[in-house]
Order: sequence, then C-alpha cells, then structure tokens
Amino acid sequence: MRTLIGTFALVLMLALVPGTLDGQALPTASGPGSYIAVGGGASVFEADYGQRYIGGGFVYVDVHPTWRYGIESEVRYLQIHTSQRVTEDTYLIGLKIAFRPSHIRPYAKFLVGAGHINLPYGYAEGTFLNFTPGGGVDYSLGKRLTARLVDVEYQLWPQFPYGQLKPYGISFGISYRLNAMEEFPKNGRRVRK
Repeated sequence: MRTLIGTFALVLMLALVPGTLDGQALPTASGPGSYIAVGGGASVFEADYGQRYIGGGFVYVDVHPTWRYGIESEVRYLQIHTSQRVTEDTYLIGLKIAFRPSHIRPYAKFLVGAGHINLPYGYAEGTFLNFTPGGGVDYSLGKRLTARLVDVEYQLWPQFPYGQLKPYGISFGISYRLNAMEEFPKNGRRVRK
C-alpha cells in the first residue's frame, strides 16, 4: 500500500512540475557569438630570400559561425623597403580557432594559398604553394571595432626552386564587424563580448 501511495505521489508531482517551470532560462555565460569582420593593417616580414626585412599592408576577412571556430582569408602585399625590388605577396585562406570568449581573444590559425615573389631587379618571378601556421591576439574595442594587437606568421613555400623559403613576420591592424554585437538580455544588464 505504501509503495502504491509513493508511486502515485511521484507521478502527481512529475505531472505538476512542468507547468510551474519557465520554458526559457538565461545562460550562465555568453560569448562573442557568430560574426563577420573585415580588417587591414601593416606587416613586417623577414623575406628569407636574401635575408632582408620588407614591409607592407594586408587586408583580411574573418567569418566565424561560432565564437571559437572560423575561417580567415587574407591578402598581404610586402613591397616596402625593398633595396633590390624583391617583393612578396600572399593570398591565403584557412581555419582560425579562438581560445577565449572575452575582450582579449588569443587565437591560432593555419592558412593555405599562394605566394608570389619578384626576385632582385625583376630578373624572375613566380607563384608557389604556401602553408602558413600562425597566431595572435585580438582586442575588442566595442560592438563593431576590434584591434589586432599582434599576428605572427611563419610561412612555408615548399616548391620554391632554390630550396624551401621560410619567411616569417609580425602584423597589427584593426577590423570592423559587419554584424554588431547584441546585448543579452535585451534589457542591457549583460553584454555579449
């Protein structure tokens, strides 16, 4: 008899509980969410051909379906401070992984694409496969602007005829988010970063 009463009480409680619960709960944490950003900046690279430092600019697009995983594409033109008119241009795309959903976001990336080099005084030029591991730190300046505090890349050009090229360099810049961060909840007490 006690078992029957206990079972009946349990079934009754389970039947009544869903009516008292809210259907939506506030999350315990928030992150930057999905976004698309377009940016640019300046770079300095050790060209590896002739052991010279050359500078230039770059533009990039970040497409992040989630705050952690995304795709980055970048185009870099290194054509400044070239004593013998040696230039390197790269056209890359690949995976980018962020490590923290906050104002300061360290990340790692691995890009693949093409590298174009002009050799001294225009005697020769070529386009070669390029593998680029790298990483850096982005800092959110607001709902739309993000500063790229540092971006470090180590490029590998395995098909270069005179031995594999290994240029490396550092970049910094700023980006603009095409979709602004939204406040959550909408009353403004918490803000997605």
